[in-house]
Amino acid sequence: MKQLKMPVFFIASFILFLFSIVIATSFGGVTIPFFETVQVFLAKLPFFYYETDSTFEQILLYIRLPRVIVASIVGASLAVCGVVMQSLFRNPMAEPGIIGISSGGSLGGVIAIYFGLSHISTFFVPVFGFLGALLTLLLVYIISTSNGKTSMLTLLLTGVAISSFISACSSLIITYASYGQLQQILYWLMGNLNGRDWDDVKLLILPFILCNILIFSYRKQLDILLLGEEEAKNLGIHVQRTRTILLISASLLTGVCVSLTGVIGFVGLIVPHMIRLLIGPTHRYLIPTSLIGGALFLTLADLIARLVIRPAEIQIGIITAFLGAPYFIFLILRQKKMEGLL
Repeated sequence: MKQLKMPVFFIASFILFLFSIVIATSFGGVTIPFFETVQVFLAKLPFFYYETDSTFEQILLYIRLPRVIVASIVGASLAVCGVVMQSLFRNPMAEPGIIGISSGGSLGGVIAIYFGLSHISTFFVPVFGFLGALLTLLLVYIISTSNGKTSMLTLLLTGVAISSFISACSSLIITYASYGQLQQILYWLMGNLNGRDWDDVKLLILPFILCNILIFSYRKQLDILLLGEEEAKNLGIHVQRTRTILLISASLLTGVCVSLTGVIGFVGLIVPHMIRLLIGPTHRYLIPTSLIGGALFLTLADLIARLVIRPAEIQIGIITAFLGAPYFIFLILRQKKMEGLL
C-alpha cells in the first residue's frame, strides 16, 4: 500500500519544493510579486518569451536564487546524511554531527577567521572548514577502529569525546578573539547563508551528486543493516566495508556543507524521522523523499530567517534550533514512554 502511495507522495513533495523556491525568491528586503518571479524564471526557458523587469531579474537570478539553491542542497544533504546515521546507529536521534564532523568543520572555520585568512580570501573559511571536518573524521575513525573492525558504540563515544574537545578548542580561540573576529566567528557558528552565490553552488553540486548516488546505491544494504549486524552478515553483507563507505560519504557531504554555511543543526534529525513516520523505513523511498524534504525544510527555514525582522535577518541556525530542539525533546520523551519510564 505504501509503495502505491509513494509516487504521489514524492511528486507532491517535489511540486511543493518548486513552489517554495518561487516563494523564497519572491520575498526579502524587496518584495517581488509572485507572478513577476514566475515570469522571470519562465523567460529563461525555451519557447517562453516574456518582457521582465531588469532590476527584478538581477535580484532574483544573481542574489536570491543562488542562496535558495545553496539552502536546498545543504538541507537535502543534511537530511540524507541523517538517514544514513540513523540507520547505521539504529537510533532515530542520530544526526550528521553525532561523530564530531560538524564540530571539526566549525573549528576549521574559526581558525581561518581568527588568523585573518578570511580577509585574504573568502575561500579560506570553507577550505579550512572542510579540512577540519575531514581531519576529525579520520581521527575519530582511526581511534575507534581496531583490527580492521569498527564498533558503532566506540565510534559514537569517540565522536562525542572528540566533539567536546574540539568545542573547547573553539571556545579557547573565541576567548582571545577581537570584537570584530568574535562577531564573524559567532556569525559562522550560528549558520550563515547570507551572500551565497553561484560559485558556492558550483562547489556544492559535484560532491552532492556523487555522495548521494553512492549512498542511494547502498539502499538495500541499509535496509538489511536495520535487522542487526549478525543478520546482515548471514545475508552476505560485508558489514565493515558497507559502514565505512556510508560513514565516509555522509561525513564528507556534511563537511562540505558545514565548510560553506557554518553549523546548521537539527535538519538531519527532524526531516528523516518525520519522513520515516510517513512512508516507512524502506531506503529505496526514504532516501529520495528525505532529500526533497530536507531541501524544502531548509528553504522555508531560510525564508523565515529573512522575513521575521526584515530588512535584517536571523541566522538560519537559530531558526533550525528553535524548530529542532522541541522536536528533539519530544523524541526523548517518546522514547522514555516506549521504555515504560514515563
